[in-house]
Amino acid sequence: MVTRSLLEWQEEFLAEVGVSKTQSPSTQNAYANDLRQFIAFLSKRDDRHKEAPLAPEDLSGDSVRAFIHHLGKLGYASSSIARKTSSIRSFMRFLSRRDVVPSDPLKQVTPRKHSWTLPKVLTVGEIEALLQVPDTSTAFGKRDRAMLELLYGSGLRVSELCRLDLGDIDYSLGFVEVLGKGGKQRIVPVGSECLQALGAYLESARPVLEKKGRGKDRGTSLSVRKPLFLNKSGKRYGVRSVRRMLEACLLEAGIDPSRASPHTLRHSFATHLISGGADLRSVQDMLGHASVRTTQIYTHVMPEHLREVYKSAHPRAQEGKKQ
Repeated sequence: MVTRSLLEWQEEFLAEVGVSKTQSPSTQNAYANDLRQFIAFLSKRDDRHKEAPLAPEDLSGDSVRAFIHHLGKLGYASSSIARKTSSIRSFMRFLSRRDVVPSDPLKQVTPRKHSWTLPKVLTVGEIEALLQVPDTSTAFGKRDRAMLELLYGSGLRVSELCRLDLGDIDYSLGFVEVLGKGGKQRIVPVGSECLQALGAYLESARPVLEKKGRGKDRGTSLSVRKPLFLNKSGKRYGVRSVRRMLEACLLEAGIDPSRASPHTLRHSFATHLISGGADLRSVQDMLGHASVRTTQIYTHVMPEHLREVYKSAHPRAQEGKKQ
């Protein structure tokens, strides 16, 4: 029986993830990059593999620990190391299900502790200045304003924004249906200002951009499977284009672009909600976080607000209250 190499197993694993569609395209790419980096590290670590390819039996807890130590020396952030380790664990589970490796080869590998950093946020005033930048007398300006409103007003990830189709917005109820990480769908409220911006874009801007598609992808303009946001060529607007658009708007608003990215608008959305009194569970649902622990990071951004909430709500924190 011919023993299959580790690279062959890796390609089968990536193919299975792609066919099953259980992970987003960005997660699939992360799996591919992480595993290739890990296998390349193992190949360089052992000279004998210059003559023979790596096999599944070359995997062990020690090899993963060595890889984690290697990444630490290279200066990788703990969050990146944790993600790469998670990718390797998923690959190991795949091999285990096929009886290629022991049931739990990474049992002795302790997950690296994740050190949280406070998210960067913009103030309400800065957000207002940013939203006023797009020139809404033009088709591009109407589109850009609607995208910024959705990023901040509903806390979408930039990839989620670009995946939106026409039928994903419920204008009568004020909700957007979002396809998030891992193919999970969630419903997020859309504010009145955002709905107005979307209405203006759909009424007089999107038809103009759609005509630039040079006859491709024609059909009814209300087809629910057609992309919501279009570029100058009438095609789906991309993530990189959103980043470039935001950078230009930040500069015009007098905000240092190094302080903000599309994800900063998501952080600002969550932070401003919590500072306004929203409960963590509701914010967790709107953000699509699997664990409320991820959402809790935003409580550290507004300590003064939380202190005031505590003073006004907790019976043991109110001075002079009669017992």
